[in-house]
Amino acid sequence: MKFVFFWVLLNLPVALAFDPDYANDITPPYLVFLKSDYLPCVGVLIHPLWVITAAHCNLPKLQVILGVTNPSNSNENDVQVVGYEKIFHHPHYLINSIEHDLMLIKLRRNAQLNNHVRLVNLPKDPVLEQTMCTVSTWAYNIYDVSKEPNSLQNVNISIISQTQCRKAYEAYNISENMLCVGIVPGRRTPCKEVTAAPAVCNGILQGILTFADGCVLRADVGIYTKIFNYMSWVENTIQKN
Repeated sequence: MKFVFFWVLLNLPVALAFDPDYANDITPPYLVFLKSDYLPCVGVLIHPLWVITAAHCNLPKLQVILGVTNPSNSNENDVQVVGYEKIFHHPHYLINSIEHDLMLIKLRRNAQLNNHVRLVNLPKDPVLEQTMCTVSTWAYNIYDVSKEPNSLQNVNISIISQTQCRKAYEAYNISENMLCVGIVPGRRTPCKEVTAAPAVCNGILQGILTFADGCVLRADVGIYTKIFNYMSWVENTIQKN
């Protein structure tokens, strides 16, 4: 456990940078920027026609943007802007709950897969505690949060036990449909970052952020929807639509 903590600390300078000129991080090719007239969200490309994100995302006048590193840069190369056809919330999701917080977006046309836009793998088995995962999202320039986020960052942190997570979030019902990723207790000053960050572990999408008290890019503990438990819904939705 000490090794894991030390290993995370070595990776925290990336998470703590929040430098709008930070250019050394790489955008995972499965990452999708969901731009809207409200707040943006992070999505994940799981099929040439399908993106998964959190159901709590409110996305009026949605634009699905693939292959983007800096959403505030309108001149970036290798970007694909794709329209969407339909949005599917998980049928059991309630707006006042963090359970079943998943949403599928069907695109209007297939994404063009290349070095900058690729699919993520989906889980065939549940992920184990202490598995190291990469959590990715965009942060805002702290001096001007009115503009689009402009700093893509990745942080490598591990899955913690349900027991540890319940201690970190005593006021929440941490169910078997959830994963917790981060450092315990790990709560720090909140920051401005794009919600619905994915947790990808060994190349496999295992979680979508539903709630965090603090900042996931600083390795604060976040509660994630456990993708493995929803694979039947994901597969059935894609097959029927």
